[in-house]
Amino acid sequence: MPHQLGGVRLSPVNMRSKASNLQLLLFFRFFGAAILLFPLMYLMEKNLQKPTMKDYALFAVLGLTGIAFYNIFFFLASKHAPVIKSSLFIASNPVLIVLLSALFLKETITRNNLIGMAIALSGAFYVITDGNLMNLFQLGFEPIDFVLMGAVVSWALYSVVGKIVLKKFSSVESTTYAVAFGTLFLLPFAFAETSWQDVQHAPGTTWLAIIHMSVLVTVVSFVMYYNGIKEVGAAKASIFINVMPVSAVFMATLFLGETFTAGHAIGATLVLTGVYIGTNPKLFKRKPKLAKNKIA
Repeated sequence: MPHQLGGVRLSPVNMRSKASNLQLLLFFRFFGAAILLFPLMYLMEKNLQKPTMKDYALFAVLGLTGIAFYNIFFFLASKHAPVIKSSLFIASNPVLIVLLSALFLKETITRNNLIGMAIALSGAFYVITDGNLMNLFQLGFEPIDFVLMGAVVSWALYSVVGKIVLKKFSSVESTTYAVAFGTLFLLPFAFAETSWQDVQHAPGTTWLAIIHMSVLVTVVSFVMYYNGIKEVGAAKASIFINVMPVSAVFMATLFLGETFTAGHAIGATLVLTGVYIGTNPKLFKRKPKLAKNKIA
């Protein structure tokens, strides 16, 4: 998931007081990414394949789930749900991706995958709660949680369906078409409550943030995520989602002057340990015993 570079993806939420409509920011983020991705695709891919109608349908599913639904659900929830709850739902994404990968992609889920995922998930929770895990029991269930669940399901589908598309297309091609369709799906939401005048009067800081999100948080990280799925599978790649809260804490410490606590350090260690275990198939593997030669 573009979650490793996603520590700064909350910037549109922080800017909602400066811009009239959050969906408008989302639209221009992906519109800008699409403008960059199409020439990049033609430059990088020497043997471009012409998509069939079935391929376009799959690309549309990717755009609807991973671009439109995921971002709309996530940002709507962030306006009404506590940040800690939103972060916990996103951190639990690998669990659903692993289940769907095993059911529909027939990916082999190893003991190391499960152990690594459990350790990384516990580390993510530790980082998010700053070591105060008892806070998890105080959150309770609210109607907005259904929106967060929608975001989790949307990203899981984007990851699993993406693996199917990646059997035929490269990570750059898949990301380009997915972003293009997602931008189209975001268009009606973007201009439902705003006008062109709102776009013209948006401050320069908003446009700088959109450029940053288009280039790093979308083009670079989305292509990297799909490249990881193509190489190692959706289940194994999804474990890196738990690096998101760690990267967010590091960025907040470096750029926002927030305090890096012992709880953050312990959680980050658990996350990195879990990622290492979950992506290293040779770890804990028993070596076959050598047969003793019989003496004649």
